[in-house]
Amino acid sequence: MPPRPAAGSRFLRTTGQHATIEPDTFTEGSFVLSIGGAEQSHVNLAEPGEIFYEYLRRIGHVVDLAAPAGEPVSALHLGAGALTLARYIQATRPGSLQYAVELERELLDFVLQQLPMPDGTVLHTLIGDARDALAELPAELRFDVVILDIFSGPEAPAHIACAGFYAEAAARLTPRGVLIVNVGDEPGLTLVRSQVAALRQVMGGVAAFAESGMFAGRHPGNIILTGTQGPWPAGWTGELTARGPHPGTVLAGVDLDTISD
Repeated sequence: MPPRPAAGSRFLRTTGQHATIEPDTFTEGSFVLSIGGAEQSHVNLAEPGEIFYEYLRRIGHVVDLAAPAGEPVSALHLGAGALTLARYIQATRPGSLQYAVELERELLDFVLQQLPMPDGTVLHTLIGDARDALAELPAELRFDVVILDIFSGPEAPAHIACAGFYAEAAARLTPRGVLIVNVGDEPGLTLVRSQVAALRQVMGGVAAFAESGMFAGRHPGNIILTGTQGPWPAGWTGELTARGPHPGTVLAGVDLDTISD
């Protein structure tokens, strides 16, 4: 797909901010979504199987392990952004069935208009609150992958950052399904600790995956939490560590106690 021109901006009524999409000057065929002047997502239209942001690459690696390579999966994205991971799943697992939920109606329309999804993508979109959307989905729907990407610091919505929400999300998983939560947090990792504890109440296995220095809790950044229906697969710890980005660390089992309330 050839590069598209700069897409301008769109006002988001829910937050009162402006979203912009601009070409990435360093990578041909790539674009950056910013909201309120802060970069939020990076999309490579030319190579959707390539992910620029480290934390999204880590999520992509978990998705890679969720099913045999190339096999279509069913995926639910809670928090759509520029749909980077939905594009990745279509590129690496063609024929996957995907749903995306976004609170900002204007954002989803803007992204889909300016950065169209790859040909053949099966993507259903819903506008609204993530927890409400779970209840509104067809009762029979189950997902191999549920990705929650809406947390950024201690101001996380209380009705989502809790064990009750995770129980509802887990009920939507297939037996092999994984629940992936991106937690953007500040030094001290207050939100991360609470979310690890909440996930442990609900999921059979829980692990945390991040740049190694993040676990010291001295600087802000992203930690990826992953819950499995059964015990955490022993081989996944080494596999995720090897896949990078480097340096990376995976904490599971008793090792996870260091960042859990």
